[in-house]
Amino acid sequence: MRQAPRLYVDAPLAAGGEVALSPEQAHYLRHVLRQSQGDSLHLFNGRDGEWLARAGGGGRAASARVASQLRPQAGEGDLWLAAAPLKRTPYDLVAQKATELGVARLIPVMTERTQSTRVKTDRLRAITIEAAEQCERLTVPKVTDPFTLARLIADWPRDRALLMGDETGGGRPLAEVAATLEGRAIGILIGPEGGFAPAELDALAAEAFVTRIDLGPRIMKAETAALAALAVVQAIAGDWRAEAPRPT
Repeated sequence: MRQAPRLYVDAPLAAGGEVALSPEQAHYLRHVLRQSQGDSLHLFNGRDGEWLARAGGGGRAASARVASQLRPQAGEGDLWLAAAPLKRTPYDLVAQKATELGVARLIPVMTERTQSTRVKTDRLRAITIEAAEQCERLTVPKVTDPFTLARLIADWPRDRALLMGDETGGGRPLAEVAATLEGRAIGILIGPEGGFAPAELDALAAEAFVTRIDLGPRIMKAETAALAALAVVQAIAGDWRAEAPRPT
């Protein structure tokens, strides 16, 4: 049996309700998946859980009729990722895989050595939505506008640990640090290719909420470092330790 497609919508979801689909979603269902009126699909909006729905009218003004709830809205992790922008393809990969790894917030951070200064947040949000649809998340990560590093430090919640990837070798092993953070709000900061400038390292080291972390003996590309750090934190202190309910 073909698995029903999942779509993210912004509208409220409740039994008997009718939800308008975007022209892009209608085109995807009709022309890519060859769905017909009455076929099943799953809808979620990040607030009301996941619902079984039936495809409605065709054309660009397609809709779906909501039938029954498949999963109630459940709490998800609150792991943040602040990462310096990279060239488009690597940063798109970070957005996609960070969504799959359970990131709740993606913050592009402009540093002294950041080479890519253009960040298309609309594109990143579209990538996170598609990734959330595919990986069965009930939420979509929030993609913020770019922050300067100085603003990130100034605005960072003081009760949220910030684990900063330190390419100089001055950090503590990430697994060791993560083991002390169970139950804490956590963020991860990954710098650009070429690393943080010395003044930036000094500014970060001066903050009590920042912990320098070491990611092992090999030099990683920035996108690899971001995803490796997320995986370790999720496995040791995050939501990989709990069994999540799946759709029925």
